[in-house]
Amino acid sequence: MKRSIRPTTPADAAAIGALFGEVGLVTNLNPQHLHWKYWQPRADWPRPRSFVLASGSDLLAHAAILPGIFAWGSRRVSTIQMIDWTARRGEAGAGVAMMKYIAQLAESLLSIAGGAETLRILPHVGFRPVGVASAYVRTLFPSRLLRDKEIPRWRRWPRVVRSVAWALTAPSSRRGQFEVRRLVGEDVNQIASVLPAPIREMAVLERSVELFRYMISCPDVPMALYAVERAGILRGYFLLASVPGQVRIADCWMNSDDPADWRALIFCAVDEAKRDAQAAEVVSWASDPLMSQTLQSCGFHARYEIPVLIRAATATMPAPPLRVQMLDNDAVFLHQGRNEFWA
Repeated sequence: MKRSIRPTTPADAAAIGALFGEVGLVTNLNPQHLHWKYWQPRADWPRPRSFVLASGSDLLAHAAILPGIFAWGSRRVSTIQMIDWTARRGEAGAGVAMMKYIAQLAESLLSIAGGAETLRILPHVGFRPVGVASAYVRTLFPSRLLRDKEIPRWRRWPRVVRSVAWALTAPSSRRGQFEVRRLVGEDVNQIASVLPAPIREMAVLERSVELFRYMISCPDVPMALYAVERAGILRGYFLLASVPGQVRIADCWMNSDDPADWRALIFCAVDEAKRDAQAAEVVSWASDPLMSQTLQSCGFHARYEIPVLIRAATATMPAPPLRVQMLDNDAVFLHQGRNEFWA
């Protein structure tokens, strides 16, 4: 039977879940979450976001997309991060066929992280490395690490001891004159005045009010958007996501090139993360020197590195440093339903 690629609909949910189970892709199959991720309307991307390669009613491969736009200098280039990209074993070329189809929807493809097999394939299908993102963690409440019963006690206690040392040496909050206000409802529109913009030689991924409205509607992972103000003037924002055991700084920006202002932004985010009664730690990503230096000066510790690659239809693409955040792939909401401590 002829194979063809088509957008999915909510009627495909069970078959998509079966495909994921067959190939061992671990992801959240809660119907509400799947609907939000694949089919809930997004004002910033009204087109389909989930696709399958099918032979009749038989699903052979799947890929979903997270749309974005690179901005550097005066240039803007559309991009797509593929998520939940997988193919049935034995279906030669099915995964690559999905990738080539989705590549037609934007000027470039972005890949952040990915499994070992995906990272092995990407260079052979046109992706090139453009940097790495470092994963950072700051311990909030070391005793809460003891809740992770899946790790043997002999491994758990050294982690707790290390986290206690990190917590004792972490600097206290130094937010200065900055105040924080949670944005809900129509207040989200205010974020438009402080969205990321290219600075110096650094490229950024654009944000929009519509993107943040979509993210804070996630039914499975509570997310909250905060404005950071000084003297009543909006200067920046941060987006927090709460998952088992941790709070993720999914995205943040300060409309300033003063390192002290950026430190105040992160301290504001840490202070809000401490209000989460179940969180043992707060985590974030950094792929540019400013964010890395800011996190380190605020008591965060680097834990591992995440490769960042781009596949472009043209040779004109941003060079490092490229700023990426957890918001730029499914790291913002992906979790296993249990504590996933980084400390």
